[in-house]
Amino acid sequence: MHSSAFFARAADICSQIDVTKVEKLADELVALRERGGRLFILGVGGSAGNASHAVNDFRKLCGIETYSPIDNVSELTARTNDEGWETVFAGWLEVSRLNSDDALLIYSVGGGDVERNVSVNMIRAIDLAKERGAKVFGIVGRDSGYTAKTGDVVVVVPQVAPDWVTPLSEAFQAVVWHSLVSNPKLQKRATKW
Repeated sequence: MHSSAFFARAADICSQIDVTKVEKLADELVALRERGGRLFILGVGGSAGNASHAVNDFRKLCGIETYSPIDNVSELTARTNDEGWETVFAGWLEVSRLNSDDALLIYSVGGGDVERNVSVNMIRAIDLAKERGAKVFGIVGRDSGYTAKTGDVVVVVPQVAPDWVTPLSEAFQAVVWHSLVSNPKLQKRATKW
């Protein structure tokens, strides 16, 4: 049965994920908040939906000034139309005055790949962050992508089922960020339920 197999793989991920990286990411986010830095969350496709949801949680529950370019569809589409998809996030971050107090949080299945021309928009944003001294964090589904190779703290969702890398990676982006926003060292406001 599909459901049993899917949830068994999710359980495998829960037992294999590097929780020390999740805790390190929590520590980095506490430091970000303490220095008054901003968190910019980037994602495309399902990861874009996750980014939008996570902005709410980091702002409301953790008191971190957090934004995502995907929440302004007018600017995102204008930049895509006029400048191209590859630079859409870097252009947005330039106007946002991304600086060394800030951090990116990348939500991606693959994490970007220059040679395969995949998620170049995230790669350009990561490069801009590195140029400006901003931290780069990630929750990704592959350890071979640009984010995992260049990021400061990147949680890689263990690959337990090759056919389900995308759904499991995107699902565990939510599991990891909810772990973060409920971590007592990071959470400032309790949820209602």
